[in-house]
Amino acid sequence: MKFRFGIEHEVAFVRPDGQFADFANTSFEEFESIVRRLPQYEQDYPQLRVGDAGIKVKRWYVEGFERFAPTGEVVDCPPKGIEIRTTVHDSIAGAVGELKESFNLLCAEAKRDGFVPALVSFHPFREKFVPVPPLNAFEKSRRHESPEMQTADIPMLTQGPDMNLSSLGLTPEQLIDVGRKLTYYSPFIIPFSYSSPFYRGEGWSGLSARTFYRTGARPAVMVFLAEPFQLIESYPSLTQLARVPAEVGRIEFKAFDSCGDFDLYASLSALLKGMVLDQSLTGRATVPDESLHKQSARAGFSDPKIYEQAQTILSAAKQALETKENLADYALLERLDESLQRQSSQAKEMLESYKNGMSISQVLIRAYQQPQEICCGV
Repeated sequence: MKFRFGIEHEVAFVRPDGQFADFANTSFEEFESIVRRLPQYEQDYPQLRVGDAGIKVKRWYVEGFERFAPTGEVVDCPPKGIEIRTTVHDSIAGAVGELKESFNLLCAEAKRDGFVPALVSFHPFREKFVPVPPLNAFEKSRRHESPEMQTADIPMLTQGPDMNLSSLGLTPEQLIDVGRKLTYYSPFIIPFSYSSPFYRGEGWSGLSARTFYRTGARPAVMVFLAEPFQLIESYPSLTQLARVPAEVGRIEFKAFDSCGDFDLYASLSALLKGMVLDQSLTGRATVPDESLHKQSARAGFSDPKIYEQAQTILSAAKQALETKENLADYALLERLDESLQRQSSQAKEMLESYKNGMSISQVLIRAYQQPQEICCGV
């Protein structure tokens, strides 16, 4: 079975004045001026979607809350950061390698304007996004187009990766089944990535504020299909109509926290691949179990149920990848095995640094791992 991979990673920043950059203190133009100086690769298209607003024209684009005039034109986009998206690759290593390269280029350009990347999965200081000015009639009507439009304010407080994979030959029914499988097992695998232990300007009583306040209202997985009749109704959505041909068959896992060490994305991609290939895991869910995700967000692998299920899933993924053609991906799971045994997470390390006297902004800046720190001058 042939797989293809892609990664989308949202980057938050600390401003030149030391404030955490967000929709309240940073303009679209400030981030767009950084993106404008980054290269554009014509060979990326049509596999990368530009979008109706015309903002997503490169591998980098300003991520924010699009504002519309009453007549429907995009007039503003209060930002939360800059998103990096890779092109589609035949290997996990190819996708991660491109992500690193794009991140390094972004860091260099952002540094020229005094912006420093900060690892964030949930806004460390604010608990609410309120559009200013209030939504007009056109914007209100637009929010009823999908379940995700109705909760579009939540992503303004969150950063996180979209881990994309596809497998040639899967039918729409099989793709939906994979989506339901990953949705069911989501709360047991996402602690590998936890990195959002701050809330309202202080340490949070858990490991992933992002998971606690996001997953359930927002999807854990999205499956992209070719035809409207193939979609299934759910709240939040599990399926979505592909917007460009390259999206058809994409399985997008959306529940991980952001990772400061991009090699962890390689291990997580291998885990997802192993779960797709596995035939032993029988759990299925069309929508995320919100209470179980909250339980996972609080305790991570220290919760016996989360820990035991994670062991089962990791073992199943290992067995599925233990073939000659998948040995490179099988090796990537060793890191997750070690993390599970130690019950470790970046969130715990971040909290420890905070308790030892670092400011939240300092912790967020330091959370990006080598070699990214070198390129960014952190």
